[in-house]
Formats: sequence, structure tokens, C-alpha cells
Amino acid sequence: MSFPQIIGYSVLTLAIWKLVQRRISRKANTLNVAGPPKDHWWKGNAERIFVDSFEPCLKVAAEYGGAVKVHTFFGEELLFVSDPRAFHHILVKEPHIFEENDVFLDSNKLVFGDGLISTLGEQHRKQRKMLNPAFSLSNMRELLPIIQTISHQLKSILVSNLSAHNSVELDVLPWLSRSALDCVCEGVLGYHSAALDAGNENEYTEALRMLGLYISKTALFRPFVPPFLRHLSLYWRKKIADLLTISWLPTQTLKDFRELRRIVEVVDSASRTVFQEKKAAMEIGEGIPSRSYGTSEETKGKDIMSIMLKANASSSEADRLSDAELLGQMNIMVFAGVDTTTAAVARALYMLAKHPDRRSAMLSLHTEASNVDHSHDQDEGGSTRLPYDVLMTLPFLDAVVRETLRLYPSLPILTRRTTEAASVPLQFPVRSASGEEIDTIPVAKHQRLVISILAANHNQAVWGEDASEWKPERWLNSARAGVKDGVKYTGVYSSMMSFLAGNRSCIGFKFAEMEMKDVLATLLPEIHFALPSEPDATGHVKELYWKMSGFHIPVVKAPAGDGETPNLPLSMRLVRK
Repeated sequence: MSFPQIIGYSVLTLAIWKLVQRRISRKANTLNVAGPPKDHWWKGNAERIFVDSFEPCLKVAAEYGGAVKVHTFFGEELLFVSDPRAFHHILVKEPHIFEENDVFLDSNKLVFGDGLISTLGEQHRKQRKMLNPAFSLSNMRELLPIIQTISHQLKSILVSNLSAHNSVELDVLPWLSRSALDCVCEGVLGYHSAALDAGNENEYTEALRMLGLYISKTALFRPFVPPFLRHLSLYWRKKIADLLTISWLPTQTLKDFRELRRIVEVVDSASRTVFQEKKAAMEIGEGIPSRSYGTSEETKGKDIMSIMLKANASSSEADRLSDAELLGQMNIMVFAGVDTTTAAVARALYMLAKHPDRRSAMLSLHTEASNVDHSHDQDEGGSTRLPYDVLMTLPFLDAVVRETLRLYPSLPILTRRTTEAASVPLQFPVRSASGEEIDTIPVAKHQRLVISILAANHNQAVWGEDASEWKPERWLNSARAGVKDGVKYTGVYSSMMSFLAGNRSCIGFKFAEMEMKDVLATLLPEIHFALPSEPDATGHVKELYWKMSGFHIPVVKAPAGDGETPNLPLSMRLVRK
């Protein structure tokens, strides 16, 4: 065995020992709250609850309530939380006590740099202050024409494969992903990615599309990142990364790790080039170039990065962000805007296709869009472009988007850790480990918590007995959806937790909502979507299933599919008018 290999395996052994030590020390801090029994003496039961499917997570919350003890590796106990008062306390009232854990922060820093999801405290506050104006409503109005051009290009691509008489089965997921990538590159970077253009295979854009998938595939490595970053110099970090990514290590996990490293290097290199081009153009007084296409002159230069660079240049020295921080924001915003929006639009189309009883609701959406006077809202090609205020206030479109985001949040769970001993108050009492009713749970310093956005959005105590049913009409029939007996969640979007709350809520949710609505409003009046119904070449009808692995992704169950590869085949035809 060579010397670098000896060093590499020694460091890996040290990292594992550090993890074991940490979990053994936490084991003494027993949580006094009920929860399901362990499945395994050293793995616990966390994997069964949080990996692959929504149902186990929701079942645990329904059985044990808004605060549950969950067992993970080496006997460590997690506090699984979905209670509304606990959410407000953790995310809004005491976020400095309930912080992002070091695995999350360090992993994000390693992949994206010093952006919003990699920082804490004053640095995070300063970054958020700089970014907030870029996501104002006035700027969303300026960005909508960019989104509309891309939505219409997506529609044209799909329509070109269809007829009004015969249905065609097509995997729409790659096209939704490419559309989301174009939207975020154009709107956030002012960069013409052209991911939807036929034959355009750009290494940078393809790497961005694959980044989320390979982050999920390599989750096994995340616990090793903090000791890796904190106890090793840059030289030894690179040496060990080189060792782990050499080709003679044949396991699939290490192959995925090698691919993730390659993707990160491609994204980092291209992002730096785009960033330096925009910064150089601004510094020499030429303005910031926008590579947007099909937009008016007034829209150019309105992308998020352009606004942020201008604001940063005019800020005081104390408020100004470094180039590393600006680059970090750029990487994170692009990543966050691709997989989350792709999953949300895909799920909305799937739900509309799955529920034939909602066919009249789909027609309501078609009628909503067609009943608006569009005489002054068409582009040169005659394609309809809804004004921002019309798009955002179409009642049934709004209901479909809200209900989809509520029932299927793009990021189902998050984690936190305590910086000091504290207590978690509950809106709805739960049972202690001994069976007593309690409404407050003491937690020790360094206690890890799992924040279940999914369970919160399915909480029957707040959303009613039909909380787990996809019912867009709940948003039409009641002005107080998500409020029961005066109790609600304090999310930044409606009364749901899909975009969180407090100082770490999703800063780009207005952009995501606008993009999602425009894509649906563009596709649905023209294309009829249904679930696959025809047997494939092997005689099997494709059955779709949604895996929960970081993000939730659609796959085709065996035997028609492999149950692993992300794809969303839908039966499509032109709407008969």
C-alpha cells in the first residue's frame, strides 16, 4: 500500500472514530418523548422513516404527534418535529439556538461556496440583506417576459410531437428540467443557457441539471465533511479526494462520488467565468450584459445577479460582499431553482393527469386563461403572454399551485442542531417516553432535530381530516385554508411551510411561484395530460412512483422501469377546441 493510501485510510478511520465519539456522547442526552422502536441495534429506524417514501414519515407523525423520538446511527436520538408552535419557536423566535447543523453547512460550502445556505449569523444576515431587493415584486414583473419566452418554447417542443386525435407517450421530465434551467440561467444569471435548444449540449448546463441528482446519490459522504474540512489542510483534502476518485475503486457509490466531483469542478469553473465577465463589464462602464433572448431592451440587465452586483458595488465597505460570497450566491440560486421547480411542475402535471375527476377543474384553468383580454398581450409570433398581475391572480391556477406545493414540498425535511440547552414548546401535547402528556420538550446542547415540512403540511389538526388529499378547491372554498381554531403555521407562503419561515426562509419563492404558474398556464390550454395506459414493448403499463431522496423524484416501477432512473412518462395529446 502506497504512502498516500495509508494517509487516506488513516484520515478516514479518524473521521469515523470522531463520528462514533460524537454520537456516543449524545446518547447520554436521552429525549423524554415517545417514538417508534428501533429497527436495528446500531442503525436505528431513521432510514426507514425518511428514505425513499413519504408514507412512513407521515405515518409516524400521525401516530405520535408533532414531536417524536427517532433513532439513528450508534444510538443517537433525533427529535422529529412538525408541531406549529415548535416550528415558530425554532425557525422564527429562536433561530440562533436552533441552527443548521455542521454537516449541512460544510457540505454546502464544499459544493457551492460561501452562499446563503452555507453561512450563519452576521454573515448570513448581511448576505440576505443584499439579496432581498433583487427578489422584489417590481423585479419579478421585469423578469416575467424572460420566463414567458422559455415557457412558450417548451410548449412548442411538446406540441411538435402531438396530434389532436392520437395520444403520444412522452417523458416530460427532461424537458421540464431544461426549461427550469433556462429560466434560472436567464433570470438569475442573465446567461443564455439554451438548454431547450435541440442539439445544444453545453457541459455547464448539463452539469447543473445533474448536480442535484448526484448530491442525493452521495449523501453517505456528508457526515465526513466537517472533520475533513476542519482537520485537514487544503493540500491533504485534495490528496484524499484524488484517492477516493481514482478509477480502480469500482463501487457504485465511489463512481457517483467521482461524477459529483467532476460536476462540481465544471460548475465552479463555468460560474467563475460568467461571474468575472459580468463584473468586468460593470467595472469598465459598459453595463452588465444580459444574454437573454426574445426580451425587450427594458428587460435586459434585470437578472438577479446584475441587480446584486450593482447593489454590492454601491454598498458601504461594511455591507459589501466579497467575490467569494457573490459567487456562492450565484451557485446556490441556480442549483435551488432547477431541481425544486422541476419537481413542483412535474408533480402538478402528474396530479392533474392522475385525477380524471378534476378534468372539469383543468377546463376551468383553460377557461380562466382564455377569458382574459389578450389583445395587447401577444408577442410577435402571436403567442399569448399574460400580464404579471393577471397570471398571479388566476384563481384555479393559484389553487393548483398552492395545493401541489403544500402536499408535496420540494424539500420534505430539514435539520437543525441546538447551540445550547433549550426547550421546545408544543401547540398540541404529545406523550413522553413514560406515557405522560407533555407540551414542552427539554433538549440538550448539540441535540439534532429533523424539521418535517412534509408532516407539517399534512397535519390534520391544522388542515383538516382531508389534509393528505390533493384538493385544489380547498383554496377556492375558504379564505382561511390552513387555519383551524385560530392555529396555523407561520410560513412565508400562505400558511404552509413549503418555503419555511424566519431568517432562513426561501428568498426566491416569488420567482419560483411565478415560473411554475407561467409554465402551467402556457401548457395546459394546449396539451391534455393523462397517465400512461398503453402497454410497452414488453406488455407492461408504466406505473409511476415518487421517491423521497433529498428531493422527491418520479420513477417508473418495475417491471416496466428500474425504479431508480428519474423520468415522468405521460400520455399527451392536443386539446380539442
